[in-house]
Amino acid sequence: MGMSTVDHATVARVKEAVAAHCDGDLLAATQPHQDTLRFEIKKTAVRAVASALVGDLQARFMISVGTDKRSLAGDFAISHLFSLDREHLYVLVDSPVSEQDPKIESITEVIPGANWAEREFRDAIGVRPEGHPDPRRLLLADDWPEGMYPLRKDFPYNYQPPRAENVRPQMLEPPKGASVVPIGPFFPVLEEPAYWRMFVEGETIVGCDLRIFYNHRGIEKLGDTVLTYNEIPYLAERICGICGFIHSTCYCQAVEKAAGIEVPRRARYIRTLMLELERIHSHLLWLGIAGHIIGFDTVLMQTWRIREPVMWFCEEISGNRKTYGMNTVGGLRRDLPDQIKPKLLEILAGVEKEAVAVRNAIVGDTTLQARTKGVGCLTNEWAKKICVVGPPARASGVPIDARIDHPYAAYDELPPRIATEEAGDTWARVLVRVAELLESIRLVREALAAMPEGPVCVEIKEEIPPDRIGVSVVEAPRGEAVHMVLTGGDNRPLRWRVRAPTYPNLQAMPAMVAGANIADVPITLGSLDPCFSCTERLETVDRKTSKVRIYSHAELLELSRKARSGGAR
Repeated sequence: MGMSTVDHATVARVKEAVAAHCDGDLLAATQPHQDTLRFEIKKTAVRAVASALVGDLQARFMISVGTDKRSLAGDFAISHLFSLDREHLYVLVDSPVSEQDPKIESITEVIPGANWAEREFRDAIGVRPEGHPDPRRLLLADDWPEGMYPLRKDFPYNYQPPRAENVRPQMLEPPKGASVVPIGPFFPVLEEPAYWRMFVEGETIVGCDLRIFYNHRGIEKLGDTVLTYNEIPYLAERICGICGFIHSTCYCQAVEKAAGIEVPRRARYIRTLMLELERIHSHLLWLGIAGHIIGFDTVLMQTWRIREPVMWFCEEISGNRKTYGMNTVGGLRRDLPDQIKPKLLEILAGVEKEAVAVRNAIVGDTTLQARTKGVGCLTNEWAKKICVVGPPARASGVPIDARIDHPYAAYDELPPRIATEEAGDTWARVLVRVAELLESIRLVREALAAMPEGPVCVEIKEEIPPDRIGVSVVEAPRGEAVHMVLTGGDNRPLRWRVRAPTYPNLQAMPAMVAGANIADVPITLGSLDPCFSCTERLETVDRKTSKVRIYSHAELLELSRKARSGGAR
């Protein structure tokens, strides 16, 4: 994959800073890849090292990872991943944690954006972050049995815990004198379940609380227990209904980096082209939904109409409008035919012309501005503290973009122009995404013009060695997606960690709605373009008897076959 050169002085400076704050607790320092520094430190030095990274070196926290390594090293491992964006460098801080004393220093008070990540590794492998300000569950359901940790290696992937009765979510109490306005778990402008409790005094919000993970699907567990390296891309593509190619690319890049696989240059260009097409139709979809949330349905109808030719084109070249199935470890499963170039250029011209017309219409719309200017403000300071990514970060004056900070695919040769705003409100996020829509059109044209000849996949002749690590990021329309893979035996990862862009961005909501009017909550949340998860099962309700039936996987397959053969309607 494309990769920027990391300055040797930067590497030396980071090593010196980490060693200085370890106070003798540094166990090992390695550089597994040109763009990755990995430190193993004793758990007693975690908070000091995290403080040095974000304070002295201006590093940005990305995600924490809990790994069950008892079969290899006899203990658990907690890893905190940071990015030095301008230096194009990842810094991974690992700490061994014994099974007899499963706890580690919390870094949330130092880095507020680490809140959910630390709660998640506690739920997943049972390592407790000591001193965490919010010890409630995050990943696990409230009725999940105590002492059972799903990402431990001795926990079966298909275990079904017994159902508990009369269990209520553990929610924060409202401030004295405040009332509670619940939003969700099912709400008209949210396609997926999330339970918000807004604490209000009159119409003014004075605090809020959130419960999500209702549809957690155990994707990471499947990745290290059941699926092989080259089966996981199909699962990764289903992490998000809009950003599918993004996640399969991010996963494949992580494995390719860990295994030292060099992807052919043509495959890198095609990945770039498909990623930008996905960005185009995602931005158009989001713009329409944002209009719908505030009752501006003309925007919804127009942008979704403009989006359709892009979806048809993706179906023509991949067989599917959305889930393309093109990525594989080592490149792509199919090439792009040469004859598609004129048609794609024609589609881009039409989308660009109509998108510019929509932009010109909304930029001058005073009603739209009244509903978005000064609404859902996220200051530059809080955007950095909570570690938000993507358009919400750039609209608050934080100029991060994975395509530039950690170039991948062909972005080292096709760098995007970063769109930023300073206001940090909903209107600023609208402006950023409209600018990015037009920039993506330019990038697709340039990718087509510079498309090299050659193969699109490299043959992998040897097994991927165990105990290799690969960190990959891809800039999704919502922001930076992160995949980390630790290779294992048996042709599958030992650990696969996924962080979608909504994960950090949702944590900014309390800061964005504080002091706001309750009527501004839907568009503030919508401006983050949240994606909670995709539907994990199907229920049907008999209209005559009102009985609920849940179809099994086999029954759904049989119904699908009948429908295709004309036997079911």
